[in-house]
Amino acid sequence: MTLLNQLAALVGIQPGYTDNSGNQVQTSEKSRDALLTAMGYQLDDEQQTEQDINCLRDSQWLQILPPVAMINAEDPQYSVYLTTDESLGNARIYWKITTEAGEQIKETVRLSELAIAEQNTIGDITYSRKRLDIPKLAEGYHNIEIEISDATHHCELIVAPKTCYGPQDAADFKMWGFAAQLYSLKKDNGWGIGDYGDLANIVGKAAAQGASVIGLNPLHPLYPGNPAHRSPYSPTSRCFLNTLYIDVTKVPNFDDCKPVRTLVNSYEFKQKLNGLNSSEHIDYAETAACKYQVLDLLYSHFHRNHIKKKSELSQQFKAFKAEMGDELERFATFDALYEHFRKKDFNAYSWTDWPERYQDPDSEFVQKFKARNSRRIDYFMYLQWLADKQLGDAAKTADDSDMAIGLYLDLAVGCDGGGAEVWGDKDAYVAGVGVGAPPDMLNPMGQNWGLTPINPVALKAKAYQPLISALRSNMRYAGALRIDHVFGLMRQYWVGPGLDATEGAYVTFPLDDILRVIALESRRAKCIVVGEDLGTTPDGFGEIMAQSGLLSYKVLYFERWESGLFQRPELYPEQSMVTVSTHDMPTLPGWWTGRDLDWREQLSLYPKQEMAQQERDNRVESREMLLDALLDADVLPIEKQPMISPPEANLDLTLAVQAFLARSPGRIQLIPMEDAIGLQEQVNIPGTIDEHPNWLQRLPFTVDECWQQESLGTLVDVMQKERPLR
Repeated sequence: MTLLNQLAALVGIQPGYTDNSGNQVQTSEKSRDALLTAMGYQLDDEQQTEQDINCLRDSQWLQILPPVAMINAEDPQYSVYLTTDESLGNARIYWKITTEAGEQIKETVRLSELAIAEQNTIGDITYSRKRLDIPKLAEGYHNIEIEISDATHHCELIVAPKTCYGPQDAADFKMWGFAAQLYSLKKDNGWGIGDYGDLANIVGKAAAQGASVIGLNPLHPLYPGNPAHRSPYSPTSRCFLNTLYIDVTKVPNFDDCKPVRTLVNSYEFKQKLNGLNSSEHIDYAETAACKYQVLDLLYSHFHRNHIKKKSELSQQFKAFKAEMGDELERFATFDALYEHFRKKDFNAYSWTDWPERYQDPDSEFVQKFKARNSRRIDYFMYLQWLADKQLGDAAKTADDSDMAIGLYLDLAVGCDGGGAEVWGDKDAYVAGVGVGAPPDMLNPMGQNWGLTPINPVALKAKAYQPLISALRSNMRYAGALRIDHVFGLMRQYWVGPGLDATEGAYVTFPLDDILRVIALESRRAKCIVVGEDLGTTPDGFGEIMAQSGLLSYKVLYFERWESGLFQRPELYPEQSMVTVSTHDMPTLPGWWTGRDLDWREQLSLYPKQEMAQQERDNRVESREMLLDALLDADVLPIEKQPMISPPEANLDLTLAVQAFLARSPGRIQLIPMEDAIGLQEQVNIPGTIDEHPNWLQRLPFTVDECWQQESLGTLVDVMQKERPLR
């Protein structure tokens, strides 16, 4: 094995993978070298490469304690492993555990009393890994401090369960609900985009119809200073909320603020809102301009009449800031800096476009900026507080309505490289590299999502804190959490700088530890976890997910035998969430009519033209196979079959497909709102940005009007019959 291949293996770059068709794809030297260079390694100096290899290979033997130790909660004996060399002889060890609750456990032991688990010789020195048995600890996050030979060493201890909180813990019946893109929801007198108030509305109405869950697109923050950046899967951070979703009219001091009342009642402002609210597509820039203009005035009023007077509301805001801690202040500082530099240069879309002295969050210049702009930073924290309060209100509506799950939120696979999370912790990320997916049936040209990956070595060195923070933030009000592209917990497909999406390579992540962290946070929050396991699947991954209590993500279009026949619903696993489609796939009416194929051909998304015709031919056969499956399951009367040629979808097809899925053992069923009201256009076409109205389309009806549609009412009747509340 060459030196560069050795180095690649040590940092987790895999030599190849098996694609969707079962073919072996080898990682090219070009891809390997691009990723190694992006990770900070110099490849033109063999001596340096040898040093890097030795450092990576030997580092675990050259430190007394690792940065983090995962302890299985079910183990009969808890142990920590420390590494010593011969020079320490029979030294005395003083160890102290500080539990998460603040309690301390202390003891002294001699090195000779510890059992040797493993040994290794580096140069002329022999190192021994020894087992230190410790008392049982509560599930959670603890710290052990070891003092030996006048030196002190620390290690984070994570005591974690094997399995997540599950749907059986939430309810003893099969649940169902709706999936909605929050931005697409409408109301009379709205502000051009769905908001947390609309969310509370749809939650209450769905609960009244027997639904147990409302699924949503990611609610992560984007860029208040650049609202045109609209993909919810390309956030600036995964630890806070999108403030453009604030329902401005429900801000506590909205009615009391005279400047706001004057503004929103003005003819010009009303005309703007009428235009935004009547538009088929969202105008993010104009919507943001209207909302943030009002929110700015509301903050000024809040500062004068609440913060200065230390009102009850201001105390709530103060408590929120204390709870969110330094992470919130750093995030708000980023937003303030982003706003500041974007005013100076409209093309400053990333922190990398700022003067270098502001690219380090701990720099002297950033500290001075914070001191000069403390009130503006407080404004951005105020926005987060409002968003948190309103999302919390929607979750409370679900609780008050006795929904078994309530909100089903979505955790994006990563963050935009120009955003707050990467700026705040640059050493943990691999700049210039994009996370994506290799070529497959849906995307023959591969995908590069433009998300900056975290370095798996750094993730472990930080005791998984970035992951813990993201999970905890997103489970705060969620009864279920979908982890986008869950395969990324085991391996991520990285595309090197300047390379095509077909030229990526997989990088290994510490899956076992990550699953334990997820299980711990899941049980603490009583939050079900669904893994979006679509695409190129690593061998054995499904079994690993099931053993950890994650639900599989089962999409009707893909649940087929090799012959193309659709699997019977009873063959779906119980530990799954079932649905017809996702945001990246066609709606059922769109799939039936081939609307998605029209778009793909129009946008030249086929590497070869003959593939387009082949897909159309396959779709004709697929329609026939779906009808056969629905007839076989006795959910579609023969006389109500939709037209196959020319294809024409009807309500009976939608009802039959949802009844088909409802009869599966899958514990949760989600019905996209687009399907429920018969829409043809899909939410997003992967591989496109502005060529298709991705993340722009609004529902044709208000939330209240949706429930008056015959199609939705009939569908609810079907679901109440097939999956009744018990």
